[in-house]
Amino acid sequence: MLCLGVESTAHTFSCSVVDEDEILSDVRDTYRPPEGSGIHPREASRHHADVCDRVLVDALSDADLSIADIDVIAYSAGPGLGPCLRIGAVMARSLAYYHNKPLVPVNHAVGHIELGIRLTRARDPLVLLVSGGHCMILAFYSNRWRVLGETLDITLGQLLDQFGRALGFASPCGARIEELAERSSNYIRLPYTVKGNDVSYSGLLTYAKRLINTVDTVDICYSLQETAFAMLSEVTERALAFTRKMELLVVGGVAANKRLAEMLKSVCSRHGATLHVVPIRYAGDCGAQIACTGILAYKAGISIDISRAYVKQSWRLDTVDILWR
Repeated sequence: MLCLGVESTAHTFSCSVVDEDEILSDVRDTYRPPEGSGIHPREASRHHADVCDRVLVDALSDADLSIADIDVIAYSAGPGLGPCLRIGAVMARSLAYYHNKPLVPVNHAVGHIELGIRLTRARDPLVLLVSGGHCMILAFYSNRWRVLGETLDITLGQLLDQFGRALGFASPCGARIEELAERSSNYIRLPYTVKGNDVSYSGLLTYAKRLINTVDTVDICYSLQETAFAMLSEVTERALAFTRKMELLVVGGVAANKRLAEMLKSVCSRHGATLHVVPIRYAGDCGAQIACTGILAYKAGISIDISRAYVKQSWRLDTVDILWR
């Protein structure tokens, strides 16, 4: 079965062709805001509208296929930025209608998890989903991913992006902050807020921003990462001990951070668990996560009438029935 996945939740527009055995193509084009700015939904959606046809053609070309060869079309229906989501949905709906293909809506966050499981071959992991839009600790039970801990305000990705923008960087900023943090080992004490099994990053962000221009930037970046990652490691370790899972899977854009992986590897070693980190190439938003989840959903009997295609800007993954597990 061949599935075309269309991803457009935020800054990245991507198309991917996936079958049940491998990823045949994954083409992306990312909106780049001006330095010091974040993602503007309207401007990002204009970017997606401009590049969507080329990205689709390139994805089919890379897979050495035509649209006639595709069996199923899947698209990211949410959560995400409304104007961006609609570009992908309209494209997927139009292709499905014109070429008479089944259409499958996919929850973007579930897509991160399913792609991570597929690529790492994890069996029954505790999942840490960390990105610009998500910061959750999850375990699968009774047909749904259950939240064992999450952020109470901003996500880890938003923390890094907002601090990076305060330094004058353009989103996404995680990689640049990681690069600066690697140049320091001078820890500055910053607010550490863990409540039960949840974390709160807004106070940490405010305090760190106030240090700009008074403290060396590399020291702030190092301290910000160490504090934020330690908070997340603490609640993840608590969830790992509670569930007694023997695997931890890290997915989402921030999974690419090497220091976070180091901390979580230490957590896993204390519990005799195996750490799985999604390959860096597929850590961020991509059509492959939508396509591989689309195949699973379609085989489980999930598809929608083209006239009822929808997007949901706020669509929590713990409300999604997972019928294929």
